[in-house]
Amino acid sequence: MAYDPHYHHNDSLMPERMGSTYHPVTPAPERERSYFKPALMEETHKEIDSAVDQMRNNITQVGARGERLDHLQDKTNNLADSANGFRRGANRVRKQMWWKDMKMRMCIIVGIIVLLIVIIVPSVIAARK
Repeated sequence: MAYDPHYHHNDSLMPERMGSTYHPVTPAPERERSYFKPALMEETHKEIDSAVDQMRNNITQVGARGERLDHLQDKTNNLADSANGFRRGANRVRKQMWWKDMKMRMCIIVGIIVLLIVIIVPSVIAARK
């Protein structure tokens, strides 16, 4: 059904029945003012301003969070680099200590052989005489 400004399905709500004159195109002054109350408009503007401020705060917080995440990522990369450097240094020290330990063992073995030679050779020579 197409809109007809003169047709009203509930006649009890018609302004004529409420004691005022009715014109379908021109709204009544009371009705017009009820839609455009300054206090209601001001309250709506305050709510909109509050929502805009909240959105700005949220955007600022997201930006700050992004900066903190970038800073944390940089720290993580630096820590990973330091860990790799430490691992390389530890491997180098381990190899150096292994060679030092092998040199010490070789010196002990050579010392024992020399000691045995010093003890055994004179006793073998004395036994032959």
